[in-house]
Amino acid sequence: MTSLSGGNLGSVAQKRKGPGVLSELSKSRLESWTQVSCPCCVSERIDPLVLIQLGEQVQVSTKKWLIKLLGAAQRDGGAALLAHPGEDPSGDIIVVSAPRCTLLHATEELGLCKTHNNGDMENFSYHDRDNFKNNDDMRKFLTLAERQYIIKYELDSLRAAKELSIPGLPVNLASIKARDNIYRKLLKAGVIVDMFPLHEREKLHALGKQWYSTRQLFQPLDAVQEYFGDAVAFYFSFLDFYTWSLIPPALLGLALFLFFGGYEAKNIESGTEVTPEGDDLTSVSGHMILAVFSMLWSTVVMEMWKRRSISLSYRWGSQNLAERFTEPRPSYHGELGVNPVTGRVEPLFPDWLRQLRIALVSLPVVLMFLGMVVLGMFGFYQAEALVQWVHKDWDSLLSNVLLYLPSLVHIIYTNVLGNMYQTVAMALSEWENHREESAFQNHHTVKVLLFTFFNNFAVLFHIAFYKQDLLLLRKRLASLLVVTQLINQVTEVAIPFIVDRLLSAPQRKEKEDDPQVDKLRAQRSLPPFPGLFSEYIELLVQFGYLSLFSCVYPPTAILLLLNNLTEIRGDAFKICRLFRKTFSAPVADMGVWQTAFEILSFVSVISNCWLLLLSPRLRGFCQQGGLSSRNILLLAILVEHVLILIKMVLAFLIPDEPDWVRIKREQIEFRSMQALGQQKQ
Repeated sequence: MTSLSGGNLGSVAQKRKGPGVLSELSKSRLESWTQVSCPCCVSERIDPLVLIQLGEQVQVSTKKWLIKLLGAAQRDGGAALLAHPGEDPSGDIIVVSAPRCTLLHATEELGLCKTHNNGDMENFSYHDRDNFKNNDDMRKFLTLAERQYIIKYELDSLRAAKELSIPGLPVNLASIKARDNIYRKLLKAGVIVDMFPLHEREKLHALGKQWYSTRQLFQPLDAVQEYFGDAVAFYFSFLDFYTWSLIPPALLGLALFLFFGGYEAKNIESGTEVTPEGDDLTSVSGHMILAVFSMLWSTVVMEMWKRRSISLSYRWGSQNLAERFTEPRPSYHGELGVNPVTGRVEPLFPDWLRQLRIALVSLPVVLMFLGMVVLGMFGFYQAEALVQWVHKDWDSLLSNVLLYLPSLVHIIYTNVLGNMYQTVAMALSEWENHREESAFQNHHTVKVLLFTFFNNFAVLFHIAFYKQDLLLLRKRLASLLVVTQLINQVTEVAIPFIVDRLLSAPQRKEKEDDPQVDKLRAQRSLPPFPGLFSEYIELLVQFGYLSLFSCVYPPTAILLLLNNLTEIRGDAFKICRLFRKTFSAPVADMGVWQTAFEILSFVSVISNCWLLLLSPRLRGFCQQGGLSSRNILLLAILVEHVLILIKMVLAFLIPDEPDWVRIKREQIEFRSMQALGQQKQ
């Protein structure tokens, strides 16, 4: 994205500028941008922030009506944005930017915190705007991601103040009722087919050189947050933090693997427990240390991440978001009424009805799919036992081929079931009719997380606690880790490199004398960013392997650490080079993903304790001490409860909020109370 001076996407200059500036800007069509009435919003530079792609059959009258609607003041039913028709008024794109006042009002509505003149981060207030730094320079006051999201926010919030008719459309598509969401109506009518934020090439190139093209150990998280927004920055911050946190378990796992690796190899080859002679106690203690360490490590990591997350949300101004006070999601529907909190007229939907839908429909459907996962797993084991019996009886070429049939069918079954569930989960979350986007995303994520947990860990839990075969569990975990890392290296490194060099690069070739609009339009040729869902799933599965089962396979953390060192740069390369820029809403943390990691951390206590209980080596050691099977079970339960208590104590002793953030927050609250007291006097 380049400056708008020197092309048909022209600059808007104040008349008080000198003749040199006016002479330079006279080459541009200043009237192409919608005009602003507020003197403080007039600027000598307008950055194209968002591109709206219109349908092929959209008429010129429809485009002119839409541009006028985008540029109209909010009191007149418009979006109070800046719109440009492109080089061709009859073309199929509209370029959108935002004036200063619209950006400042939206900053207050979203609950963003900005730097006050006293140096602290405080909730921005439009009426107190002069006391905030850089309030007259939107490129410094707001990040690029925030300015682009505000445009989406304004369009999503745009509702018809009265009945409207869209010119150039058939009668059945042209009518917009009062309080209808205009943007959603335009999408449904095919007037708008796409909308995406525009890359700023110079910034993107500089970020890439700083991020994935160098060998520096730490990521430029502030620059990532400025360009891609909070959600992307929080993901990479957690990936960075989690990767560094893998070093202690990797070192411990390496030591145990080197010390006991020979005996573990014999166990796998022979299928029996081989114990180092005269060193039973040491062997038992080594696995106990790894199990206990994994449980405590997962607790400390998540508690320390909470502190880091809160520090980042303060630094990025997202700790006091006010989403519940903003306009509802475009797809949110209900009977029109007055919001009792904001006093605005908007669709209202009773909470009890939403909870009823979740309890009576969503929950049973989710449980049905989870049951289908379990049935598929048991069907796989039954089929595997059957083909083993057939092979043992026939021992022919056909029976050898049949040995692979259960795995093949199970893979196809789980993939088809997973694709079906993704569609069903999205439809259920939409049908539940959540008002806020974060609530919708959280409910959708929880549904998919439950399915993913069953899909990835059900077989391992079945081997560990039903079959009670630790050797098979060790082999299965080792094969999963090795195959997963190989696949990840191909998908995260090799494929992105090939796509970038062979497929995407020819499409990105631009000449300096190419029209500005053509450069902006070319960004639509890139595929949409698929989001961070699969990336978080990958990290969650990693965390589960490590915290739940690593005591049976010590090199787990080593393999994960090696994978993540390339994962960081691979993900950075993909988001910078292979996809369109994505809208990023302000967020204060990882949301429901953080809860998922904490749940796995808690489950790790139960898992590791019972894995130790199932170890024949540990059982033999306890029996030598005169403990019966019943007493061993009671001892395991006691140890489990003690470790849970230790986790709770650790969580209590490690404050979620750093002291400096707490002090800053309390200072802001104190000043707010003082200001309120002065107003009452």
